[in-house]
Amino acid sequence: MDNIHLETEIKITDKAANEVKNIMVENNVPDNYGLRVGVKGGGCSGLTYTLGFDAANKDGDTIIEQKGIKLFVDGKSLFYLSGTELDFTDGLNGKGFVFNNPNASKTCGCGESFSV
Repeated sequence: MDNIHLETEIKITDKAANEVKNIMVENNVPDNYGLRVGVKGGGCSGLTYTLGFDAANKDGDTIIEQKGIKLFVDGKSLFYLSGTELDFTDGLNGKGFVFNNPNASKTCGCGESFSV
């Protein structure tokens, strides 16, 4: 059975949601696809964030629907990402998605890996 949560463990900002929608349009990603958000081992701090489009959820995924975006999150990743806000920045330090993760006790200089 799917775990569908409208009250989210992961929040997505308006700016990030708009950027996801723009990327989907620019790359002809079908509307029914979702954004897979996760973590994997690696990086200089132990874990790295992952983002990508997926056609459907997998067994054990939590599905979070927010601001017109469907997020697919596996159970292990949800443990590390609970409470995280996904944002998008296009400031002087570069352009890209930013994970504001309250669970991260240490992050690397590039902001792409963390540890808990």
